Amino acid sequence: MATAGAPRRFCRCACFCTENLFVARYGLHVRFQGRQQLLRDYGPVLRSRGCLSSDDFQQLLAELEQEVERRRRLGQESAARKALIASSYRPARPDVYAPLQDAVLAPEFRATAEYSASPNADLGGLLQKLETLSEEKRIYRLPVFTAAFCGALLEELGHFEQSDLPKGRPNTMNNHGGPSAPRQVLLHELGLDEPLVTPLRERFLQPLMALLYPEYGGALLDSHRAFVVKYAPGQDRELACHYDNAELTLNVALGKAFTGGALYFGGFFQAPAVLTETLEVEHVVGQGILHRGGQLHGARPLGSGERWNLVVWLRASTVRNRLCPMCCRPPCLVDDEGFGDGFTREEPPTVDVCTLT
Repeated sequence: MATAGAPRRFCRCACFCTENLFVARYGLHVRFQGRQQLLRDYGPVLRSRGCLSSDDFQQLLAELEQEVERRRRLGQESAARKALIASSYRPARPDVYAPLQDAVLAPEFRATAEYSASPNADLGGLLQKLETLSEEKRIYRLPVFTAAFCGALLEELGHFEQSDLPKGRPNTMNNHGGPSAPRQVLLHELGLDEPLVTPLRERFLQPLMALLYPEYGGALLDSHRAFVVKYAPGQDRELACHYDNAELTLNVALGKAFTGGALYFGGFFQAPAVLTETLEVEHVVGQGILHRGGQLHGARPLGSGERWNLVVWLRASTVRNRLCPMCCRPPCLVDDEGFGDGFTREEPPTVDVCTLT
């Protein structure tokens, strides 16, 4: 007899290895399936942005081929890094790895989540508890973590950064500040998904997002990808305009002391004239910005100091299983490690062989 409730396996879309490859030097996202396709689809725009010689194009080809290979190996290499960190790394702040406690959350955040989960909650009541940065773009802000927790997390991240253990990076948008730029920290590799990010999503963000963004799967969030990005002189100082591989995004400023580096927002990625009018938002330490993943955004150049941000891509498989947000087609599913890219497939039910004899 078949077991009830066949398990789901998280997957990625096959387009992950061909779509939205970011070429920092030319400020361009490209689709890449080989030399001829790249020339056909992007030859004129590449030339207009400085890719003029045969050597320029060969260098670009080599970079894209290297990035495709990196993406193909990403799941297995990430799992290997996580295992190595778990066996070798000694945290500076073990308290950061404790199961999420209400005390590390800003009182306003706890109250807002509690209201959102209450039987009589509605959107109007929730909006009174948030700072609306743009009603049209549906971008909001609220305190998330206490200053003490931000400091503790930064201390731990700095300690890990100084270790000689390997660091993953979330995507090709970061780590373009030169050979000295550190790879950014993926929280699941550091072991912070289970104690910190998963309960943050399930207990606090989901009821809030269910009211704010119901049509984007706010009530059905079932996976995430969380990482910390660092901006500093001599490393990454800014971030080009892009949209996220997520239904919804939380971006929390952790610190440290910095000037500049404001977020800017354009239109939705499928809308025309997406950057004709931009909204600029200054970071406030401990506060999080909520927006739709498809909202075009970037980061202005850092003026001075260091800025660390926790970014959580929130995903709802019921939404993305219908349409991949990166290729805008029904996903072609490929098995992956962990949460993959948030797509799911039903595993075939297991059979109790004893009942067949």
